[in-house]
Amino acid sequence: MPLFSKASRPGSALLAATLSLIALAAGCGSDDDSSQASPAGTTSTTAEVTVPISATTVQLTRPGDEPREVIQRRQAEDVMQQVRLTTGAEVFQRIDDQPVQDFSSPEITVPLTAVVTRPTDDADGATALDLTLGDVTSPDQRLGSALEATMGSGAGFTVDSTGAITALRLRPAAEAQDIARSAIEQAFYQAVYRMIAFPAEPVGVGAQWTIHQKVMSGIALDQTTVATLTARDGNRLTIDYTVDQKPQSPIWQLPGEAGTLNVDRYIMQGAGTMTVDLGLPLPVAGTVTVSGEQQYSDPDGATLLRQTTSNRVQWVS
Repeated sequence: MPLFSKASRPGSALLAATLSLIALAAGCGSDDDSSQASPAGTTSTTAEVTVPISATTVQLTRPGDEPREVIQRRQAEDVMQQVRLTTGAEVFQRIDDQPVQDFSSPEITVPLTAVVTRPTDDADGATALDLTLGDVTSPDQRLGSALEATMGSGAGFTVDSTGAITALRLRPAAEAQDIARSAIEQAFYQAVYRMIAFPAEPVGVGAQWTIHQKVMSGIALDQTTVATLTARDGNRLTIDYTVDQKPQSPIWQLPGEAGTLNVDRYIMQGAGTMTVDLGLPLPVAGTVTVSGEQQYSDPDGATLLRQTTSNRVQWVS
């Protein structure tokens, strides 16, 4: 049965699809659902939840200039870093000839204190980071008010020696409301899938490599990142990179057996720059913006849903 029957437009099935697409539009997501939904206005669980992150594969395409060496993120135990993560997403959606709707996610800024709790030379070469959130803010008045109760919330990354994040841990404060918790979760998801992993081979300035990763964002996406090492000063590296996402299938199976949509058009592309210090666990600077257009239709082609989206991730020390 088509998702959009004549009887259901613009009824509950269409609304469900619209809401599902909002989650898709931010451009990044988790492989697993990290939390259980709660009624609006209630507080979130304080239990720590670990979200696995899909694996990356890295292929070196150009080794760069001499001298070359294998780049590895190696931090000593108890190394501390303070950095601010800012994210935001614009989502504009139109169903058939109806007015355009704005489902944008307000920008939020998350001050982070990161501490290395397990250094790279332990165990399997992975680094464990504990993250403590400071005073999270947003220019959106309603969200900004809700974020006040999140101070002291925790999170964590597991990072392999290439710089790829393999797990995300979330630990909300007891008083955190769902609107604030969801905004922080989405900020971390966006940041995780914009990280840069390094190749296993020795590289020098001018090196270029390709990173492949599966991204679950309501719809399964193949993400290709092309990174270029543009500068190096000791442990400080600057990388320019582009991001391109493509759906794995032209048919989107909606959650909860709600039906299917045809993926008529899907473009998500962007570019950014990241600066890392190999002695510190998180980027010291960087900005990346990914934007695009999507169009979906029900199987009989009677209803069209169009989106224009843009999301931005910024790191500032």
